[in-house]
Amino acid sequence: MKFPRRRRPGAAIELTPLIDVVFLLLIFFMTSTVFVRQSRLEINLPPALGAAAPATAAPRLTIDAAGAYALNDEPLADGSPATLVAALRAAVGEQPRLVIAADAEATHRTVVAALDAAAQAGIRQVGVATVPPEP
Repeated sequence: MKFPRRRRPGAAIELTPLIDVVFLLLIFFMTSTVFVRQSRLEINLPPALGAAAPATAAPRLTIDAAGAYALNDEPLADGSPATLVAALRAAVGEQPRLVIAADAEATHRTVVAALDAAAQAGIRQVGVATVPPEP
């Protein structure tokens, strides 16, 4: 009896396991990669072109570069929030207005602390002193 001869297929690469491995590697790298977006906000502040301050002057809180507070050009004993709130309440009286004049080198923390103390003292109108632009 003569059996038909079977043809052996040539060597072939199975793509299914290869695709599975590549897919698993892709998932691994996607889940283990940390995407860090570093963006910096560059701000150029415009000059103040508003009108001059009104004739009735509000109390002026000055913050120097070192973070020391002075209310109407008189330095406060310490920069604690309780002292600042008490001094603002005494200086403001019935008109709930304040002008903050912060040095350009003053830290953001000291200005925010002054704004927070003003809010605790019941001051609702806060202005920021600026210099007019040079012609």
